[in-house]
Amino acid sequence: MEGIHDMGGKKGYGAVVMKLNEPVFHQSWEALGYGLGAIGIDLLQVFNWDEVRHAIERIESKHYLTASYYERVLIGVASLFVEKGVVTQAELEQRSGGRFLLSNPVAVNAVEKVPVPRSECFKVGDYVAVRDIHSSGHIRMPAYVRGKRGVVVHIAPSVSFPDASAHSLPRRLEPTYHVRFEVQELWADADENTAIIVDLWQSYLEQA
Repeated sequence: MEGIHDMGGKKGYGAVVMKLNEPVFHQSWEALGYGLGAIGIDLLQVFNWDEVRHAIERIESKHYLTASYYERVLIGVASLFVEKGVVTQAELEQRSGGRFLLSNPVAVNAVEKVPVPRSECFKVGDYVAVRDIHSSGHIRMPAYVRGKRGVVVHIAPSVSFPDASAHSLPRRLEPTYHVRFEVQELWADADENTAIIVDLWQSYLEQA
């Protein structure tokens, strides 16, 4: 979907600061989102991880930017429990002891925006173009490669197409292609002789 979460290739957010030997969780509550997610996915089987990712994307933009990583996961999972009817928002807020912010609703035309299956297959060495797809639902294609051209350097086994499973559509297996892009194809002011590789599902691509 078009949202603040798709930060790849955007400027103005500062450097990524890496901390050596940083613990996985800084506070005990941070594991709660993943624990509840496992209950919803594996035990109750009421949603899947692609739906969790989409719920995180639907967090209101200002709160998304100020929330921590684990807070986003917890909001996304809690939102799905409410949307799937496992608990009500009132019950959630009673148990949490106050107001609990949930993700925005799914866009009404989100399913209509899911890319249709593509039968066109590619091989290593093929030049491909990324389709100029704009979605109001979940999509795993970073916006900075949309409409750009690259070359296939590797083909991975078929896996579930996330755009479909995020909207409870029938499971759809598609190969993913590792596509090499010259950086100047993506950003005109980038250094020469530099490239990046992006994994892209078949439905995102067409022959260049």
